[in-house]
Amino acid sequence: MQLRSEHSLGVFHIRINWLFAACVLMTVAAFANLGLWQLDRAATKVEAQQAMEIESRENAAPIEDIPVGHLHRANPELQNRHVSLSGEYVNDRTILLLAEFFQGMIGYGVVTPFRLASNQQLVLVNRGWTTGILPPNTPPALRPVSGPVQITAQIFVPPENARVLASQIDPSAWPLRMRTLEFDVVTEILDEPLFPFEVRLTAEQEGVLVRHWPAVNADVNQNLSYAVQWFSFALLVLFASVLASSNLWALLKEGNP
Repeated sequence: MQLRSEHSLGVFHIRINWLFAACVLMTVAAFANLGLWQLDRAATKVEAQQAMEIESRENAAPIEDIPVGHLHRANPELQNRHVSLSGEYVNDRTILLLAEFFQGMIGYGVVTPFRLASNQQLVLVNRGWTTGILPPNTPPALRPVSGPVQITAQIFVPPENARVLASQIDPSAWPLRMRTLEFDVVTEILDEPLFPFEVRLTAEQEGVLVRHWPAVNADVNQNLSYAVQWFSFALLVLFASVLASSNLWALLKEGNP
């Protein structure tokens, strides 16, 4: 069997060493398979998170049932966990999160404290997004809810490296306007302890606005990054082998003097 051959396509010429070509193709296939494996891992994470989200929603337990020892950032089970809350919104202490976007439109994230009927603890409930594109001197539409209600929400655990943007706050002007939700500042202003995490309303709950966040927050960024890396390696090996076995570089240089 002849191990080498030459081929031409117009001005393009390539010399093929079939043993070398087989090695290149196996390497490219291996890198591509690693990329597909990372995509498959990302999809598995999303599916598992979605299944957990459905199960959690159907079996949402009272937020008071979470042991105090579980309320820390290192507990992965808290993320997206569905909880039920019974009590009342404290509408006159609503917080507006500045410069939040939905479908390219600027607006506010609306966070309203919720007082639990069982123990009187305050929980910061993110009700969603409302537009900030309004006529001058027009307050945002907050759609307050009065009286006792029972709601279902998801616990949101921010990343450990989440950036907190300090705000210049006038504690006498309500609703408060903040760049990011600063729990220590809100605790000091309200002068009482808070449930340590924001909760986000699920669909069709009393007081919900536009839910501008994903229902599932699976951590797949690392898998996607690795997938791009492996696919890039595959393309790089393929391109380098063609470059080394043909006159492609000379043609490129001629086209870009």
